[in-house]
Amino acid sequence: MKISEGTDIPPWEMASVSPARMRTMAAILRDPNPVHWDRQTVEKMGLGARTINQGPLGLSYMVNMLHAWTGPTSIRRLTMRFPKPVFEGDRITAKGTVTAIREEENGETVADCSIWLERDGTPDDRPLEGKATVTIPSSHPE
Repeated sequence: MKISEGTDIPPWEMASVSPARMRTMAAILRDPNPVHWDRQTVEKMGLGARTINQGPLGLSYMVNMLHAWTGPTSIRRLTMRFPKPVFEGDRITAKGTVTAIREEENGETVADCSIWLERDGTPDDRPLEGKATVTIPSSHPE
């Protein structure tokens, strides 16, 4: 397959967002916010009784997708917005599409991409949205 504008990035799925990983990440990040480990706090906020995933974990799903597609050193730029929370138990799929492709002076092929997380297979439910610029390795299958 030739990579061009409109090419879909192969999706990457987290079958179920784990509350145990959230607790671990809260400890690693020294994040004292109880929304990541205390369901009652989230419930008091009116958001249901499921803990909320940390932004860096949601972002990592996008990074996993891009790395699986173009390799672990390919990301040049990544910008994100977080319009909705990701909750424990959500099935999240990282998706994206190429919005532009160009050859750089150094001979590298670079792709600009629109990327997002999709919750439970619902295209209109996007908890994270952003843009990425990645290098397409010369050995990438066409």
